[in-house]
Amino acid sequence: MKIIRYLALSGGASQWGWLDASGNAFRCREGSQLGAWQKSDELAPPHKLLAPVAPPVIFAIGLNYREHAKETGAPIPQFPMLFMKSPLCLQNPGDPIVLPRKLRSDQVDYEAELAIVISRTCKNATPQTALNFVAGFCNANDVSARDWQRQWGGGQFCRGKTFDTFCPLGPWLATPDELPASLDLAIRSRVNGEPRQDSRTSDMIFPVCDLITFLSGSTTLPAGAVILTGTPAGVGMGRKPPVFLGAGDVVEVEIDGLGVLRNPVVEETD
Repeated sequence: MKIIRYLALSGGASQWGWLDASGNAFRCREGSQLGAWQKSDELAPPHKLLAPVAPPVIFAIGLNYREHAKETGAPIPQFPMLFMKSPLCLQNPGDPIVLPRKLRSDQVDYEAELAIVISRTCKNATPQTALNFVAGFCNANDVSARDWQRQWGGGQFCRGKTFDTFCPLGPWLATPDELPASLDLAIRSRVNGEPRQDSRTSDMIFPVCDLITFLSGSTTLPAGAVILTGTPAGVGMGRKPPVFLGAGDVVEVEIDGLGVLRNPVVEETD
């Protein structure tokens, strides 16, 4: 199924829906665990589309595409390079990426990524059982302030990765049966319609099952946890000269079967 999370015209709490082949939205009944959605035939035109999940935690993996590691001049990592993003940096599809101005960054970059959503409590998964814990997949943009990531972050990535609005997700969540078993998917990004990234998830150094196994090792992954699986080559930092996001830009992330995640870019004003 293709699952959306939305606010209805009547307002109130967020609701789940599913999309048919024509893109019509219908209400969903949630089961006993995330991912156990049940279809209904009740139309549910969403008033506002939300990120497909409100995660309790966001794990992110750096340098997980071979060509991206090459463009940064970094060696291929022996183990997945883990960092965290605050759940408070979540952003909805269509809502703006905000360029930090109070704690200023002039090197805000895009990163198209495949996101995994965990369906139920997961600990010590194996490559053989890992997909049993997946509710679905969606597009993500691991927005990054490169100056805070590389120069002023005190040796860690979190400051440069976790400003408000720095984790757009959506527009929908595709359950695993919607995607090919190989999970070999085309992944692209565009800025103002100009192609920037164009790769396939088969270029990952550590594929999906290996990432879930690694992250759940001696560690509990809660239901709703989001895992960002890394970005391919073509980020703004890797261009010559580097090109970063500015107010008025529109960033798009597109992955096979997952639609297009589109966000405008604005400057912080508050």
